[in-house]
Order: sequence, then C-alpha cells, then structure tokens
Amino acid sequence: MTQHTFDAGRIAELDRAVRVAARTLARAGLAHAYGHCSARLDADHFLVCAARPMGLIGVGEAGTVVPVDGPLPDGVLGEVRLHQKIYRSRPDIGAVARSMPPKTMSLSTLRRTPRALHGPGTYFAPGVPLWDDPQLIRDDAQAEAVIARMGANAAVVMRGNGAVVAADTLDAMVALTWYLEDAARVDLDVLALEAAHPAAYPAAVLDPDACRARATRSGRIIERMWEYLSAGDPELPDASASPAA
Repeated sequence: MTQHTFDAGRIAELDRAVRVAARTLARAGLAHAYGHCSARLDADHFLVCAARPMGLIGVGEAGTVVPVDGPLPDGVLGEVRLHQKIYRSRPDIGAVARSMPPKTMSLSTLRRTPRALHGPGTYFAPGVPLWDDPQLIRDDAQAEAVIARMGANAAVVMRGNGAVVAADTLDAMVALTWYLEDAARVDLDVLALEAAHPAAYPAAVLDPDACRARATRSGRIIERMWEYLSAGDPELPDASASPAA
C-alpha cells in the first residue's frame, strides 16, 4: 500500500473493514470478477480494496489509499473514479461500492430501475436513477456525469453494467446494495405477472409517504442485514460487529 501520514493502526483497521465488506458483497452474489468497494479516510482520501475479484481478496491483503482529487494511484482500477466523484461531492458519504447485482442488471436492460414495491425498494425513493449507457467508465468526464445523474440518491444503476451504491457506513452500503438487488428481484417477478395478466395484477407501488415511513433504520434494520450477510467472514469473528471500528 502507498504510504501516507495516517495512523498505521487506523489504516490497518479500515483496510480490514473494507476487505470484509468486499468479500461480503461477493458472497451475496452482488459482484463477480468485477467490482470494488471503498471507505472514506477523511475529507481528502479514501481506501479502496485490492484490484482483484472481491471474493478472492485474502486475509490481510492491502488496499490502496486514493486521493479524492487528482490522478488515480498506479494499480487502481479506472472506475474508482466514480468513488472519487462521490466522496468529493457528498461529504455525508462514508462508503461506496461498484457492484454487479444480476437482477438489477437484467432490469436495467429494459431501461428500468426497481420500483418501491416492498420494503427494500423504499430506501431509493423517489426512484433509482438510470445511467442509460452500457459503456465502461474510463475518464473523469464520464464519472462526473454518472454521479451527477445519481444526485442525492443512495444508488445509480448503469444500463447493462451494474450499479453504484453509497452510504454513510460500510455496513449500510452493503445492506443497501442487497436491498437494491432484492427490489429488482421483486420487480422482475411482478413485471412477469403484469405482462401475463395486466388487468388482474396491477402493481401496488408505494407512494412517497409510505416510502418515507418504511425506509427506517430503527430496529437495527441495517445491523441485522449486515450480520446476516457478513456471517462467517474470516476477519470478522464476531458477526454482530460493524465492519469498521
């Protein structure tokens, strides 16, 4: 890892937390060979996982500290520019994932993003923005445009090319990525029923008031999803713990 002036213990703990989140996303089927996740260090830096399939990142395998502004360090994947643009424009964000959730990907090829049909979908109200371009993000101008399309939402879906999810913490980012995929799963099931029986099965989309009421974090909603998804990770012996100290 590139050396910085940050406290070594803090770097080591954040690196561990990012590795746990990366492997958790992969185990949940939300990423395959492609994808990456990161966590903010401070206003000017973040730490991104190693540039390899997230499910194969080993215990103790170091990530890289990346500046919020400026060129990407050597060895860092090009689409980490998306993380840079989010951290620069949204000081409330503490963690970002670029993932490949399969149902979300399928739905996006219809130029659709998940509707708020059940609880998980409400966390993206009034609707997940769609970046209507399947090309990889390889320069700063593209990355800026994608994140501008995302706005203040927790996610942006890229047509045929996965999604970007951002949250205040690593465990919330992982949970929201799972919520996005579950919302897409339900939406695809409902679309099939609507197509076969359009009059008999109109979708009950939650209205804005219902979304605001349902998209809660009370009752350890995020923490319980994190516990479920991260259980068994070799660097998280206590599955009830948050990934970050």
